[in-house]
Amino acid sequence: MAAMLLVGPGVPAAHGRGAASAPGGIPLVEDAPIAYLMDATTGQVLFAREEDRRFMPASIAKAMTTLVAFDLLEQGKLTQTQAFTVRPQTFSQWRGVGSTMFLGANDRVTVDDLLHGVTTVSANDGAIVLAEGAAGSVANWASLMNRAARRIGMADSYFASPNGWMDEGRTFVTAHDLALLGQALTMKHPAKYQHYIGKQRFRYGSILQPNHDPLSGAVPGADGIKTGFTNQAGYGYLGSVKRGAQRLILVVAGSPTNGARNRASRQLVNWGFTAFDIERVAAPGSMVGKAMVQDGSAPVVPLITDRPVDVRVPQGRQAEIASRIVYRGPLKAPVVEGETVAMLEVSVSGLPTYTIPLKAGANISEASLIQRAINGLRRWLS
Repeated sequence: MAAMLLVGPGVPAAHGRGAASAPGGIPLVEDAPIAYLMDATTGQVLFAREEDRRFMPASIAKAMTTLVAFDLLEQGKLTQTQAFTVRPQTFSQWRGVGSTMFLGANDRVTVDDLLHGVTTVSANDGAIVLAEGAAGSVANWASLMNRAARRIGMADSYFASPNGWMDEGRTFVTAHDLALLGQALTMKHPAKYQHYIGKQRFRYGSILQPNHDPLSGAVPGADGIKTGFTNQAGYGYLGSVKRGAQRLILVVAGSPTNGARNRASRQLVNWGFTAFDIERVAAPGSMVGKAMVQDGSAPVVPLITDRPVDVRVPQGRQAEIASRIVYRGPLKAPVVEGETVAMLEVSVSGLPTYTIPLKAGANISEASLIQRAINGLRRWLS
């Protein structure tokens, strides 16, 4: 039987907004030719400008190196106390090249120090030593980066190096993809994110260096993630700001100056927190709908959201919220409780549509012969 798209009933909503207008505004295109703002919890896109335009990330590529390291730590394939030796060739190649943590030849450096060097002071040498030590070579590490990118949905990005140093455009990303990377770092690894990202300074040996994140310390709730600059790429930033239970991920790229990037980043995120009201569509753990099941012990399975479905709606105008359940089905038994089996597609008038995964709320085993007969009779009578 060919798979078909099934659409469940939407969550009814038609919410009017108050008369208040949003203070401030979005950044000028001159300051931020590429700009993107997303709610990390729901994936709702609040603003998008040239979100699919490819650009060179420069040091923002180190955010993907960080995600790969977090994944390896989670899997037990890497430990924070593990130490790697700085190869003399690596020392010669990366000594004094861009931002460094001033590693010496034959230094033994822990994974913990290397990661702090990468995330806090954008250490080009630290990223290379981590890659060579953990994966055997830069090429092997780049393969891990690209695999991780595909897993989280970064379909239009490619990484050729751990640190994003100029490579004639072989490494490229999009704002949309970088936002997915920021979402993965903050949502998938919250404890590691808090430990390694957003620190104000880092000391290796006798050298203390500051973090040059443009928002941390200047914008309430800002806690990272990564800046980038080369003459080829211009100034860019992948950032995150958390206020209460809400976290926004922002991307600014192609800015002509450091000041323009910083100004655009502050404007964009402050606008994101002040220009919207929040509507609760579904509480975490609540049943959003049902999906049909073929040859199962039950004809349908409840669909659960494991996160709050909070929708941001623009202030100052009437906004319609609509949603629908989308899945390929009917689902084939057995269905395992907790597995993602459908998506909740949410749309707000004037904003891009986005999706939230829905999980099976019960185990549905394969039907017995008697149950199959009963299910067939039900389908015939319906």
